[in-house]
Amino acid sequence: MHQMTLAEIARGLADKKFSSEELTKVLLARISQLDPQLNSFISLTEELALDQAKAADARRANGESGALLGAPIAHKDLFCTQGIRTSCGSKMLDNFKAPYDATVVAKLAAAGAVTLGKTNMDEFAMGSANESSWYGAVKNPWNLEHVPGGSSGGSAAAVAARLLPAATATDTGGSIRQPAAFTNLTGLKPTYGRVSRWGMIAYASSLDQGGPLARTAEDCAIMLQGMAGFDQNDSTSIDEPVPDYSASLNESLQGLRIGVPKEYFSAGLDPRIAELIQNSIKELQKLGAVIKEISLPNMQHAIPAYYVIAPAEASSNLSRFDGVRFGHRCENPENLIDLYKRSRGEGFGPEVQRRIMVGAYALSAGYYDAYYLKAQKIRRLVKNDFMTAFNEVDIILGPTTPNPAWKLGAKNSDPVAAYLEDVYTITANLAGLPGLSMPAGFVDGLPVGVQLLAPYFQEGRLLNVAHQYQLNTDWHTRTPTGF
Repeated sequence: MHQMTLAEIARGLADKKFSSEELTKVLLARISQLDPQLNSFISLTEELALDQAKAADARRANGESGALLGAPIAHKDLFCTQGIRTSCGSKMLDNFKAPYDATVVAKLAAAGAVTLGKTNMDEFAMGSANESSWYGAVKNPWNLEHVPGGSSGGSAAAVAARLLPAATATDTGGSIRQPAAFTNLTGLKPTYGRVSRWGMIAYASSLDQGGPLARTAEDCAIMLQGMAGFDQNDSTSIDEPVPDYSASLNESLQGLRIGVPKEYFSAGLDPRIAELIQNSIKELQKLGAVIKEISLPNMQHAIPAYYVIAPAEASSNLSRFDGVRFGHRCENPENLIDLYKRSRGEGFGPEVQRRIMVGAYALSAGYYDAYYLKAQKIRRLVKNDFMTAFNEVDIILGPTTPNPAWKLGAKNSDPVAAYLEDVYTITANLAGLPGLSMPAGFVDGLPVGVQLLAPYFQEGRLLNVAHQYQLNTDWHTRTPTGF
């Protein structure tokens, strides 16, 4: 059962080959057996999962249907879940039980999805390796000595290891697409505003976006269908109709114009990954796509702009965690200032503290214009580059990451080296565009991803291209040894 995709599970449940309760018990047992070597879960919700599975089976018995009805999933541990710990991978929120469900959680539960637990993540979603979690690093199932990517590494590792078919994740600068590439999954970052952020603990509010991680584009289409939609509780949610993403999966790619930015193939890209990307381009050409070289001239400025904007927003968002109302509180504070200092110093880890300090500095008097305002101007230039490019092409293709997954601890002494791994993914967040990573091959036994970007609200186009590619390749079917 654990080898089935979300789509296969939906068909099996519809054909009464097994029940949701049976499947849930199998996967919960598998998580208990295998997750200790991965550390992909922070919390398991066995009782809730079995209750939801029984309810889903009853709904099917009464004639209801749906691709997610009875399907087991997990949530990244920054989606609030009522009565269940929502830690954000931080000591600061280790004791926090959310009093309500995030919109994404509520929507998927209404569709009948079964929540198996909450997955590990970089603390407050800050990281590219899933090593900053207070609950310990997550291991990559393809090689337990390597990182799974971050910040959604727990979701990625769990799905890649076949502990469950799909999971929710979030993407602020590549945190869905990069771990998808590192673990041989398909990961989709929707258009900013397509998926509600209400109840999703914020890192950088103008960049964060929830999305799915799964093994196939078909499964991502099913997950996105359940997650997407307008939410009046979220002021950044876009009131745009949600199409049937599964209906467009089998459209022809004949005549599709694919742009390949020349800036992507610079000296920083591992030549073995470059070769795999070229192979992917050839596969899409066989399916009728037309390739055109394009330019994104301001891409080189994206990382410095991002690492001003994101920490600035983080310093503001995380100011609420002060030891007063909820979260970690230091013992026996001498006064209010001592309470603030020690609660935050004890509750936040080094990476979070680093980004708060950078953000506070960038927003401080005398530096706002020099750093934050200039970064926002670069953000506009990055968006303009994409708008110009999409006048000529339908999608943009390139590598998801410049290198395969690195060894655990290899970049801990040099945070900037880890930041540079986001060079291809960050631009989509700055511009608010949808992006997808899909499996494209292996380097030294480690997975590699190819990234697709599309105009606003064209998630269906990305899923269509990825699905057609996956019908003609088998990279996404490979399973890590031992899982």
